[in-house]
Amino acid sequence: MTISRRHFLTAAGATGAAGLFSLGPVSSALAKAMGGQLQNSMAHFTGKVMHASHYGPFVATVKNGRIEKIDPTRFDARPTEMLTMGILARTYDKTRIAGPMVRKSYLEGISGDRKTELRGREEFVQVSWEVALGLTAKAILDTIEKHGNEAVFSSSYDGWSHGGIFRANVLQGRFFNLLGGCSITTGDYSGGAAQIAMPYVIGDMEIYSAQTAWQQVRDNTEVFVFVGCDPNKNNRIEYTTADHEMFDHWDEIKKAGVKFISINPQFTTTDDKMGSEWVRIIPNTDTALFLAMSYELYITGKYNKAFIEKYTVGFDRFLAYLVGKDADGTPAKTAEWAAKITGIPAEKIREMAHLFASKRTQFAGSWSIQRAHHGEMPYWAIINFACMLGSIGLPGQGVGFSWHYGGGGTAQSGATGPLGISQGRNAVKKICPASRITEMINNPGKAFTYNGSHYTYPLTKMIFNAGNNFMSHQQNLHELIKALPKVDTIVVQDCWWCASARWADIVLPSTTPLERNDISSGGTYSIDKIFAMKQVIAPVGDTLDDFEIFRRLAVLCGVEMGFTEGKTQMDYVKLAYAGSSAAATTPFEKFWADGVALMKVPPEAQRWVRHGDFRTDPVKHPLHTASGKVEMYCAAIDKMGLADCPPMPKFLEPEEYLGNAKPGQLHVVSPHPFYRVHSQMDNAEPLRKLYTVQGREPLVINRQDAQARGIEDGDIVELYNERGTIVVGARLSDKIMPGVVSIQEGAWPQLDRKGRCNNGLINFITNSRPASGLSQATVADTCLASLRKCLDPEGPTQAFEPPAIIRRKVKFDPKFYGLERSWALRQKATADMSPGEKIFYQRCTVCHGPRDPAQFNQKQWLGITQSMFPRAGLNKDEQKLVLDFLYENAKQ
Repeated sequence: MTISRRHFLTAAGATGAAGLFSLGPVSSALAKAMGGQLQNSMAHFTGKVMHASHYGPFVATVKNGRIEKIDPTRFDARPTEMLTMGILARTYDKTRIAGPMVRKSYLEGISGDRKTELRGREEFVQVSWEVALGLTAKAILDTIEKHGNEAVFSSSYDGWSHGGIFRANVLQGRFFNLLGGCSITTGDYSGGAAQIAMPYVIGDMEIYSAQTAWQQVRDNTEVFVFVGCDPNKNNRIEYTTADHEMFDHWDEIKKAGVKFISINPQFTTTDDKMGSEWVRIIPNTDTALFLAMSYELYITGKYNKAFIEKYTVGFDRFLAYLVGKDADGTPAKTAEWAAKITGIPAEKIREMAHLFASKRTQFAGSWSIQRAHHGEMPYWAIINFACMLGSIGLPGQGVGFSWHYGGGGTAQSGATGPLGISQGRNAVKKICPASRITEMINNPGKAFTYNGSHYTYPLTKMIFNAGNNFMSHQQNLHELIKALPKVDTIVVQDCWWCASARWADIVLPSTTPLERNDISSGGTYSIDKIFAMKQVIAPVGDTLDDFEIFRRLAVLCGVEMGFTEGKTQMDYVKLAYAGSSAAATTPFEKFWADGVALMKVPPEAQRWVRHGDFRTDPVKHPLHTASGKVEMYCAAIDKMGLADCPPMPKFLEPEEYLGNAKPGQLHVVSPHPFYRVHSQMDNAEPLRKLYTVQGREPLVINRQDAQARGIEDGDIVELYNERGTIVVGARLSDKIMPGVVSIQEGAWPQLDRKGRCNNGLINFITNSRPASGLSQATVADTCLASLRKCLDPEGPTQAFEPPAIIRRKVKFDPKFYGLERSWALRQKATADMSPGEKIFYQRCTVCHGPRDPAQFNQKQWLGITQSMFPRAGLNKDEQKLVLDFLYENAKQ
């Protein structure tokens, strides 16, 4: 058998299995055919290889098995340093996990006291894969046997570990669902408040939906308003493969004479590029601004009565609130009222209201403005204001909440991307909203509401985390660290010693995407390219790819055939491609050889307008809300009786903002980084040199605030509140308003002897309360803190130094693991799925992964699937099968 390097599988698992790992028929055949030949050839390979990533497609130059250079391809319109510098640097960085690890006290106390309080503070023992996976399987079976499947919690929700079909969270779900499932996260950090509220208001999540084609903006828009939105920065990366096509189109929009206005406490990279007029606003007060502008339209008679009557419901209730006649007793929402809250002069508020009423205006809301206390309100307020303008659904006008994501604005091909891998049905219905992990651990059995339904938290005794950095995501990390000892076992599957790996008991080192084969698409919304993610180099160190790790666990638990279905990884790559639109015109062999296959974007896609069909005929194309119209007031939310989420947009004072700050406190905003994807790339040293201050995260502060505290540019400073302290470097700027400081989220942590984060991970000081009882979303941008010069920094950051490693030969009797128990547990696994259910779990994604159908009602699913189906590329028959399944199992 001759195996071409263009068609190989990652062979480490196939050739290295022994002992506990009885190979299945597929793996045995593969191992027999390949032997050690393939990996040896990879170790000495010299040549060029095509690959694709969140940062763009590229060609890697390899010499004697080591990458020497990363070059972008012509399919990346604007390559970034993350691609050209970061990928190579982090591949060989010292933070790579060298092999399977077990925390010392966990290993020594495996049948007794595991000293869980020492997580994050002690050394690891490097062990064999047989031991690491044996202990992992034992922990899974112990937990399920003693506490039930719901006691195993998956914190792996987002799939951002790489851009292909073999996403770790998907593979983890597939594995655990064969054992009867586990408790899971729901929602996400990106748009947690909006994704729940918006289906009630406008019939779609909006945050993951295509935006009006950029040509319509160029040709029709007169004023484009960024509300906290920074597409020039955030479109540098993409959930699949970034092609950066929208960047040149923004240039064309600017050349067309569109006026840009930025409502933001910070002047952004986009504002620099587009020449925006900067309107400074106090963070968390956008709702008050749009309410006041709505009031101004009403009292001047400039609101669109015809639109409101034809396309909306609830205006009378909203109007009563605007004019101060609502039962809550608040005053009229005048410009003067809003000026005191927002910091924007009343005259400026009135000026903007009249400008937007007189010009064709497009509003681009960021995800950041809803990551706040009462985060559902600002989006709703923007929508209601656009309703009063009568602009929704008109070319180049209305609202859009995804201009900064996935190349929002690029024309859609309508094509189908690569077919995903099915996770199967999760028999466990216990959930934890993404931002509530600490609360879940501390309060098993506690009741909570989510999207109008009632749940209770599971008793969490094991956390399994693959390809996700939950220890970086959660707010108030000291609170989480104090809660973690209540969990018996934490397993983390990752490439690098990120925060989550450092606080784990068992660490399963995975390969990077460059060390495996995969497939991806280009353009989250355009979907006009499919990229081959060819393996570039042999696995670095004693690592395995995610598919192989879960396959081996499946072997131990007796579900290998259910996990692999008798297919190799390359079989799945070929199936994924065969399910795409590109397969009809480009054979797989040509695609794999070329590294890319193109799909046409039809000319009519350039004329597409978000909500345009609804505007043209609201009877024939109703929104998927209860009324079929925009709900300026929502009776369904009113019936929930939530004190912290009213049934229409209201300004509710955030728990923390400048309006209730103590003397000297600053409002802290934590935007997405410029040179990272959250915490990814923080371990790329050449990139850190471009932005860090004395090796630490930069804190942007207004010169006036810095002078008042005796702080100079480049000083090491402490940002602190009652939740914690972080040590960062000061960057003085005139591009941030007084009273506000900005620090990028996602830094890797390192706690010094005083418990301060010596590398500036913002989540040591952020607020862990939920946005509301509706969404339970994060409030990361609702944060007050104080600032002072740091007089005793503990030397340079140690965040990128691996933990101490002990190398020791460890072996257990196979009987110790008790793997024979898995047969009985498998009987709890789910029955065969219906055709519609199989398609849903295989091809459809809602906020990075499939949801329990019971989390949304029928109308909400109808709305959500309008953007979900195009991403999945389902034909009409497939759409019907999925809708039948969703309708049958939807929330009543």
